[in-house]
Amino acid sequence: MLGVTAPYSSPLPASDNTRARIQTEAARLFVASGYHGVSMREVAEAVGVTKPALYHHFADKESLFLAMLDGALHTLSRIVEHARTEVGIRNQLGTLVRDLLDTAPEQRVGLQLASELRHVSAERRSAFESEYRRVWMGGLTSLMEQAIGRKELRGDLPASAHTRAFLALTYPLVSGAPVPQPHETAQALLSIYLDGSTPR
Repeated sequence: MLGVTAPYSSPLPASDNTRARIQTEAARLFVASGYHGVSMREVAEAVGVTKPALYHHFADKESLFLAMLDGALHTLSRIVEHARTEVGIRNQLGTLVRDLLDTAPEQRVGLQLASELRHVSAERRSAFESEYRRVWMGGLTSLMEQAIGRKELRGDLPASAHTRAFLALTYPLVSGAPVPQPHETAQALLSIYLDGSTPR
């Protein structure tokens, strides 16, 4: 799951606010036109800054694009860390799903941006993908491993399988068109997941 803004944020200094506005407008343009369909000039015009001002914040288009994905990863990291503050896997996953739904518009944008990742350099793409696996997939799998250790989840399946099953159920809530009563739907899916994954 990806987004372009982090939840739980405090007011930003003026320079950071400009940087955030640049990323917001750039995300809108990249989603609408794709990576190759957007120029730095168009981004500067959309934000209402000069090109030199834009380049003060981002060295080039690739740096801007990757900064948006880094922001998405920061959001996911904070969602995982928020879940860790709860006690028990049911509460942890419930909190995690609620946070994902609360940031669903950003997650949808992030997923659309991620589909354009193939256009950046192979080295930087690989670095981002490795960090994504560490932060998001690794963070979720760590929650599952700890729950297995507490005998809250079935131990006959590896933690990675629990993670994949959880994501398969919940990703549609933030990856496609908004669903009616998303929180109620999420709770139903979470119940299906947990009641099939907890020890009998």
